[in-house]
Amino acid sequence: MPRPSRCRRICCEPKYDRFAPPGAGEKEPVFLTVDEFEAVRLIDYEKRTHEQCAVQMGVSRTTVTEMYERAREKIADCLVNGKALRICGGHYRVCDGSPRGRCGGSCERSRASAELRDMDRKEEERMKIAVTYENGNVFQHFGHTEQFKVYEAEGGSVVSSRVVDTEGSGHGALAGMLAELGVDALICGGIGAGAQMALAEAGIRLFGGVSGSADEAVSALLAGTLSWQPDVRCDHHGHGHHGEGHSCGAEKGGCGGNGSCR
Repeated sequence: MPRPSRCRRICCEPKYDRFAPPGAGEKEPVFLTVDEFEAVRLIDYEKRTHEQCAVQMGVSRTTVTEMYERAREKIADCLVNGKALRICGGHYRVCDGSPRGRCGGSCERSRASAELRDMDRKEEERMKIAVTYENGNVFQHFGHTEQFKVYEAEGGSVVSSRVVDTEGSGHGALAGMLAELGVDALICGGIGAGAQMALAEAGIRLFGGVSGSADEAVSALLAGTLSWQPDVRCDHHGHGHHGEGHSCGAEKGGCGGNGSCR
């Protein structure tokens, strides 16, 4: 089992979270996580060294280098192949701007940004979390899930839960269904790029690449200890389910909890 990644500290979330060149059309977009964006911002825009970036983000220099190189590859893919870029997801927390957070004056924010953070905190106090669900576990293919288990949490604890049938809804309709249910966050196994975009547009936070007990996954999310894959992707053009780390077939059974993608 992979070691849970350490939460990365960022100064602020990006003002612009999507870019698309003319003619991008139906090409699959590239997803850049917020912490990868922060690494590029600090190193390329603010001209920080990798060591300075690591200190500010609260991670190791090796982690920063990995994030930075991964981000540069994604940006290059967009530039060379004319793909749209989306910035969303990741394993991060927003710095409070204090010297203790090592950001100091570089993290000054407007009153509007502070209000947005307050709204986020209120949402975290009471929120709805949906999990792709089958026999008590996280179902591994978002688009083929027959049920969601929807949890209502308040003050970091689950106060109620219920199982909801999807009634055969496909990839495109599931994000709308979750939005109608008032869901704030989704825990799932594999999930395709189109579904990720639909969730992002609906304002639903995604925690993909998760397997095992649904109840335990929700408890871990509320405790801040959930191990998940920010770059999860589900390629359903394979030839069946072959276990973790492989593509999922069109048949129900889905892709592994650590499906590759951000």
